[in-house]
Amino acid sequence: MTLEILVLYYSRSGHTAQMARLVARGVEEVPGVLARLRQVPPVAPVTEIAQPPEPEDGAPYVTRQDLLDCAGLAMGSPTRFGNMAAPLKYFLDTTGAEWASGTLAGKPAALFTSTSTMHGGQESTLLSMALPLLHHGMLIVGLPYTEPALTSTQSGGTPYGASHVAGAGGDNPISEHERELARALGRRLADVARRLADRS
Repeated sequence: MTLEILVLYYSRSGHTAQMARLVARGVEEVPGVLARLRQVPPVAPVTEIAQPPEPEDGAPYVTRQDLLDCAGLAMGSPTRFGNMAAPLKYFLDTTGAEWASGTLAGKPAALFTSTSTMHGGQESTLLSMALPLLHHGMLIVGLPYTEPALTSTQSGGTPYGASHVAGAGGDNPISEHERELARALGRRLADVARRLADRS
């Protein structure tokens, strides 16, 4: 049986999308597990033009079926004042039916983010994304200190999830430690999803 992990993200400048692809790569390093990349559409206070049904760049937009199909969820957002970006929050706010039916209950979840600066709210953003997933009954999977890169990184990487320091101008490439930790997070999430599926 092949399991699918939903890797869901919002990305404005492309850094979170790059992290999503690295997490997805880690997911697919676990035998029998595939990654399904999806993004949430942008939102605006006043919508004058509806978003096209498919984005011009990146992964397709997420659907309710993606939530139903997934064996686990990796979710990523850039930070906005120490919190997740509005488009991701807006999407989560529309998942009341999935909350009521328990669609995500008992499934593992992991988090990732990108910030402009080292102390620009990485950990608080990851924690802000964890809260609605806990309300959905998901099992949050972080990065343990058994990952050597977590103690040696000079850029992103937290026990709450994978992260990247993009720089004030967005010029920083994803560092080797950040890459390693993003893939490790994907592997850990996929491994937990597989173990849970084997028990059911």
